[in-house]
Amino acid sequence: MKKLIAITFSLLTLMTFTGCTSGDSENNSEENTLTPAKGNKYYGGVFRVNESEYIKNLYPLSIIDIYSYRIASQIYEGLFKFDQQTLQVTPSLVESYAKSDDQLVYTFKLKDNVYFHDDKCFEGGKGKKLTAQDIFYSFNLICTYNKNNQYAHLFTDIVVGATEYYNATKEDVSFVKTPKGLEGVSGFKVVDEHTFEVTLIKPNSMFLYNLARPGAFIFPEEAREFYGEDMRTKCVGTGPFQIASVDEDISIILSKNENYHGTDQFGNKLPFLKAIVVSFIKDKKIEFLEFKKGELDMMYRIPTEDIIDILTESDESSENYKYRLQRVPEMSTQFLALNNQSKVFSDINVRKAFNYAIDRQRILEYILNGEGYMEGYNGITPPVFKNYDIGEIRGYSMNIDSAKYYLAKAGYPNGKGFPKITLDLNTEGEQYSNVALEVKKQLKDKLNINIELKFSPFAQIAEKSIMGRYDFLRLACIADYPSPENYLWAYYSKTLPENPNEKSWPNLIRYKNPKFDVEYEKALAATTQDEALKYFMKAEQILMADAPFIVLWYDEGYRLIQRSVQDFPNNAMQYRDFSAVYFDKTN
Repeated sequence: MKKLIAITFSLLTLMTFTGCTSGDSENNSEENTLTPAKGNKYYGGVFRVNESEYIKNLYPLSIIDIYSYRIASQIYEGLFKFDQQTLQVTPSLVESYAKSDDQLVYTFKLKDNVYFHDDKCFEGGKGKKLTAQDIFYSFNLICTYNKNNQYAHLFTDIVVGATEYYNATKEDVSFVKTPKGLEGVSGFKVVDEHTFEVTLIKPNSMFLYNLARPGAFIFPEEAREFYGEDMRTKCVGTGPFQIASVDEDISIILSKNENYHGTDQFGNKLPFLKAIVVSFIKDKKIEFLEFKKGELDMMYRIPTEDIIDILTESDESSENYKYRLQRVPEMSTQFLALNNQSKVFSDINVRKAFNYAIDRQRILEYILNGEGYMEGYNGITPPVFKNYDIGEIRGYSMNIDSAKYYLAKAGYPNGKGFPKITLDLNTEGEQYSNVALEVKKQLKDKLNINIELKFSPFAQIAEKSIMGRYDFLRLACIADYPSPENYLWAYYSKTLPENPNEKSWPNLIRYKNPKFDVEYEKALAATTQDEALKYFMKAEQILMADAPFIVLWYDEGYRLIQRSVQDFPNNAMQYRDFSAVYFDKTN
């Protein structure tokens, strides 16, 4: 869930690795040359894309922000991934898999042609072949206590022996080196070099989704032993691209993995692109100018004041349209997180007062200029999932009388005596700044409450949120797998630390309600998707009755791509797989 630079420096970096774009450059360098592939496709070219915030950590077990995930997912792979068009779970590193009749034992057959990236962590610098032992190593690390491990929940209370192993490593860091520790989690088994087995405690409807998440990316023991905490940017995976260079806060360059195992439907060896250059321009207006000049091949999130012009310039019914606009309702919810353990927001009456005070329609129509799918009148889950009607979830809409009633009930009639609080947000463009200013104005006008705004880099916001050192802050819940569960797992109270001074991930708002937990657990244990959705719905209804956060709006993704970019479908999750993307300059 999540997110500086001078443009001159950014462009200097890009110029060192200029590639094929739809701009007017006549650069005849090798990087700009396209060579034919089967199926009227082309090899070559450098895809240039911008992110508005710099990455926090590319180490799989520490990925908690979308910026890191979008880059890491080109470098690493899990046993499964998502289809970029349909978002269905599909095999990645596995050739096939089987599930026992009781739905407890999963057997995975690995592909026989997968190699890790060439890297100096290996003897002779040559990437080794992937085996089941690498899966065993990576999965055991997920179940090992470490301050940088944010994904133990993928397997604890799900896989046989995972919770016991995690607790043992938390009590004694040297446990992993003992004979018992070296045996690993009892529910993980290496059957042979290319067969791996996992045994669950009970059926789990989300298990395969978990194996496609960033925390389940596979990496070799050699890399971790060699790089340690430097794996923040020293990445060794099996993906279609690998790290070529990292210029902190300026750019990250990914080069083609020549030994990648993937092929397309025509038998073309993937990937097509020679490289990907990621810049980190914070100002969306500057980013848009660079896109219009052809210096970027894609732009995600468009300045609201330019939307009308963009709709005209991207009209594909016109022969001279300049670029393609891809629009889709997203698996993304914008909201204000309330610290449920803070002195102020531990009171449900204050939380309800704030929820009823916000005019979401005004924010969407006038502040965002309509760049959103719909107002956040229901739950935290966006309205994009089949057979999950968010209309059945009672949320909050502006009701000034109710807002004043609950504020007075909390002991602050007309805002009298309300303490000083701060809304924290990251520096991701003007859009969110304007939203924050509007929230500040509405709370003052309707409840006579003054709040302060504090803008900080994303890394600082992430640290504050995990440590619980905030009153309320702006966040976005962006799915990394396509299920309503992705929006609810963060509020499962068993993820809360016993010590309130410890880090809390993913439960950043430190929410706790046993009734929610019961319905959530029923959903996980469901044997059919429909049954799981029924219990997720009940859990979310309980969640929203507690008003633990303020849902503002559900996103609609506006993405611009240059006309030369092919096979890059948009999707509701903004899941990006660059392995099949190619340039066609004849388009």
